[in-house]
Amino acid sequence: MNDTGTASDRFIKLDEVKRRVGLGKSMIYKLISEGKFPAPYKLSPFASRWSDREITAWIEEVKDGFEGKKRKL
Repeated sequence: MNDTGTASDRFIKLDEVKRRVGLGKSMIYKLISEGKFPAPYKLSPFASRWSDREITAWIEEVKDGFEGKKRKL
């Protein structure tokens, strides 16, 4: 937590994104093109990074299902 009481954000590389979401590069980019996955930020011509906060939010959304169905525990 930072001084404002919100979680800080950081940029993460594709390898970490793949590890966290359990998907490969091709599937991630397919979902991005369909508008179903957060797009990376282009930091330079050779560097793209994802927002850690946006990836975490996407994981939470998927847990509830794309149609908004909650998984029964």
